[in-house]
Amino acid sequence: MTDMQVNPSFRLVYVPGVTPGKWVRVWAERLPDVPLDLLAVEPGDGERTLREGGADAGLVRLPVDKDVLSAIPLYTETTVVVFPKDHWLAAAEEVPLADLTEEVVFHPLDDTLGFTADTLPGRPAIARPDSTADAIELVAANVGVLLVPQSLARLHHRRDLTYRPVVEAPQSQVALAWPQERTTDLVEEFIGIVRGRTVNSSRGRGAGQAAPEAQPKKAAAGRGRPQQKAGGQKSGAQKSGGQRTGGQKAGGAKAGGAKAAGRGAAARRGRPKR
Repeated sequence: MTDMQVNPSFRLVYVPGVTPGKWVRVWAERLPDVPLDLLAVEPGDGERTLREGGADAGLVRLPVDKDVLSAIPLYTETTVVVFPKDHWLAAAEEVPLADLTEEVVFHPLDDTLGFTADTLPGRPAIARPDSTADAIELVAANVGVLLVPQSLARLHHRRDLTYRPVVEAPQSQVALAWPQERTTDLVEEFIGIVRGRTVNSSRGRGAGQAAPEAQPKKAAAGRGRPQQKAGGQKSGAQKSGGQRTGGQKAGGAKAGGAKAAGRGAAARRGRPKR
């Protein structure tokens, strides 16, 4: 790994539909002195940005070139079909892929589901829209429908459109990726955050920060032991005291016996001789 001082800040690229907010908040809490710069790019530009050194790591969609980039799959998205609210598909809770056979299905150039001309269901449109946003506009015009990951359906939400999950459709997988030759300490730190590691279990800078905090606790624990022993000695003294008290009681019994013996002797001395 390279030294963290090479990068004064951490640059994270992400593609549409991905929301890095929860991880950014943890970063700000854990490394407040290292700014995290977010770079939003088009769906097909995430891998290129990482290759060219424009970011330290990225939240991108698979697949990526594994010969150049390391990648950790994070989650798989549900695929949905987007259509106008008054479309007949709105009556279903989920849509089988076969139900789209007679529908015009748009295939934007930034498709994230890996469809080809042979695998795209339904009837193809006359031309491919330049982007998912352009395809959404065509769907709103009631020209056809669109298959996308659910996050993109939410991103391009319109009041006149809705969507339903599609059964047996291809799915998009989101991953954390970074250049293999640039696995810095800050990259390790972000990997730990994404994977849910605590500060103490982190492999990055957080681990070094956590170590000094653990030492005072051990020292405090060490200082507490003699006090416990001292307390034990006091208890022993109390017990010894109890024994002495018992001894006094025993002494009192002996004294009582001696007095009784004296009275017996005096009584014998007072008897007349026969």
